[in-house]
Amino acid sequence: MEKRYLGQGLEVSALGYGCMGLSFGYGPAADRGEAIALIRAAHDRGVTFFDSAEAYGPGDNEELVGEALAPVRDQVVIATKFGFVNGVPAQGLDSRPERIRQVADEALQRLRTDRIDLFYQHRVDPNVPIEDVAGTVQELIAAGKVKHFGLSEAGPEAIRRAHAVQPVAALQSEYSMFWREPEAEILPLLEELGIGFVPFAPLGKGFLTGKLASDTVFAKDDFRSTVPRFQADALAANQALVDLVSTLAAEKGCTPAQVALAWLLAQRPWIVPIPGTTKLHRLGENLGGAGVVLTGGDLSRIRDALAGIEVVGERYPASHQTLINR
Repeated sequence: MEKRYLGQGLEVSALGYGCMGLSFGYGPAADRGEAIALIRAAHDRGVTFFDSAEAYGPGDNEELVGEALAPVRDQVVIATKFGFVNGVPAQGLDSRPERIRQVADEALQRLRTDRIDLFYQHRVDPNVPIEDVAGTVQELIAAGKVKHFGLSEAGPEAIRRAHAVQPVAALQSEYSMFWREPEAEILPLLEELGIGFVPFAPLGKGFLTGKLASDTVFAKDDFRSTVPRFQADALAANQALVDLVSTLAAEKGCTPAQVALAWLLAQRPWIVPIPGTTKLHRLGENLGGAGVVLTGGDLSRIRDALAGIEVVGERYPASHQTLINR
């Protein structure tokens, strides 16, 4: 697979693999053996960039990723994250320096490695100056425990302040045709500072695949069951987006998911989406998105169409304040 560079010379595959859904967020955890096989299949197909977090379990996902990638550790880039009390988002934010150091040490053990390639602050903590966060990660880099510093869902001010202390290699935030907020301020800022961008939920948490109908019922342990954007009225109202990618996919001889990923890759050369899946055939489909070419005419057509589509529904419920805090 084609390679891309994030900030600070960090080279990764053009598409990464988001491992969260294997153990957290979308229902019951995947069978461990099947999950390990899936991660290894991703690597066999050219993926070198794998995304985890302490909060996905908590800890379970890092252990899974560590076991799966142990045989090829020196061939891959592993990202993980800190930032929540006890690794549990519902318990609130915690990016105190002592907590960051603790999470790093525990992650190293769970990941079966001697260094974390990319260590993100999962969400900005308003109770801890971002300079202290960056400085703590800088110390971990000096100690050889971490290679690169990242932020997730951070706003422009936090990015600038953190970057001034310890250069940020990547920002991970939600970005897709379903959520385009980063285009206004974030993408220009990242270009200015030389920071790579790692979109999570590049398929709109499944919406852009065209597989969700307005009458789709999500299981109670699927977080989408509480998200306004995934309620029946919103799913119906946002169908124009699915129609757009589906029409293009039919013309290109590919799938809607592949169009959505190709669109993201075409936005900037330093954008690396991390689609996740629990199914081998979907993994193959997603990775095929890196081979779909959208022409200038295609991109103009998509841009014009998106300008006329108003997405309905918030992306998080109000109760998930820690996930939308900047």
